[in-house]
Amino acid sequence: MAHVLVIGGGIGGLATALLAARRGHTAELFERDTRAPGSALDRDFFGWRRPTVPQAVQPHALLGAARNVLRDELPDVYEEMLRLGARERHELDWFEVRPPELPGDEDLVMLQARRIVLESALATALRAEPGAVLRHGEPVSGLTTAPQAGDDDPGAGAGIRVTGVTTGAGAYEGDLVVDAGGRRGGIERRLGAVGCRPPVVERHRTGLAYFCRWYRLPAGMDEGPRRPWAVTGGAFAGCAVFPADNRVFAVTLFVHTADTTRSALRDPAVFERAARSFPPGEAWLALGAEPLSGVLATASLDNRWSALVDERGPVVTGLVPVGDSITHTNPTLGQGTSLALWAARRVARTAHMEPGSEQYAVAHHEWAVRTLKPWFDFQVVADAAIGERFATRAGRTGTAREVAALFDCALEDPDVMRARARVRHLAEPPERAYADPGIRARVARWLAARPDYAPNEVGPDREEWEKLTAG
Repeated sequence: MAHVLVIGGGIGGLATALLAARRGHTAELFERDTRAPGSALDRDFFGWRRPTVPQAVQPHALLGAARNVLRDELPDVYEEMLRLGARERHELDWFEVRPPELPGDEDLVMLQARRIVLESALATALRAEPGAVLRHGEPVSGLTTAPQAGDDDPGAGAGIRVTGVTTGAGAYEGDLVVDAGGRRGGIERRLGAVGCRPPVVERHRTGLAYFCRWYRLPAGMDEGPRRPWAVTGGAFAGCAVFPADNRVFAVTLFVHTADTTRSALRDPAVFERAARSFPPGEAWLALGAEPLSGVLATASLDNRWSALVDERGPVVTGLVPVGDSITHTNPTLGQGTSLALWAARRVARTAHMEPGSEQYAVAHHEWAVRTLKPWFDFQVVADAAIGERFATRAGRTGTAREVAALFDCALEDPDVMRARARVRHLAEPPERAYADPGIRARVARWLAARPDYAPNEVGPDREEWEKLTAG
């Protein structure tokens, strides 16, 4: 078995170390933050300043793909999340009467919780794991390397094998180093320092800015409204509600980064007025919920794919990325945690297969391209469509209108909802689920019955929006 060194103590790093230890490997995790997730959820969520993890206080969607990894591979972590207050919600619960169950419906369950709930459950399990060591407050400062065995020309970065990491406390050797440091982790700089070629990076700007505020439902009210649909969007702005754990929920508004009203949304009073102009925002805020935070903004988001294999082969061996270090995806589809857990599971399952070899590096890259990249590409297309709509404020016609109709039709048709949910929960790619002749026929009939259908008409018009966001 292997000794695995993990850089970064976020979700991807915690899961990689825990899954590896459960597979019989040994693991050491290195995290720069001196503080570790605990069970005081509100204190850690609202009071822990985490500048290297700005997304920590934003809503997270734990899709069926993530839930399945936890349920199947880490059932104790899953049970701990439920004990801490996480809630399950099946996509087909949207309907007043649940449709007859079909094979695969068990995968269409979202786990509603703040990020800290998952981090706390993973950290609790990892602290009790005899094969794992957590080194909080000990950031990795560099990599130790050796020439790749059998390589006669290690020049220009070819043939460099990572053998361990260095920190302020010394050097640590391992069979495999896992980069779970995220997009701000500095792996490009560390690889350059040991003479490696740079990673191959594909980046797409989204042009979207998000504004989030957290609330708690009144005492005695465990659930908010099932309807209206939790995500709505118009031609220039959108609103989403994210139910979480312990009666906590988030309301999020999103606009284009060039929108002149963007800065006004930081004001809590303006934010609430604007949120109430959308059906889900009004439905949840009308319940008398208690605000738990100010307005938390995030922007300059992109979709980023980073590969450690180029046309010449691996830029390095003995080191593989997981989580945001491979693919950082914009949160509109909520894919990030699922893709991170998939990568962590693969590392744990394969770390004994000559992890320092070129073959291992190539196999990990090919797996990522085959398994993760299609969902990255899907995210890029989805964000481009939203960004263009918000930038131009134009209605959707042609194919875009048909795509929008599929989502609206799903709110009335259980079969279409099932297809949509299978894509949403990463159970089936859109090019297969949405191309099904039966689904296409149902959407076509729905559209034919609504010749005047115009998508994205939910929410205020621009004149009203300008008034809502004025000082």
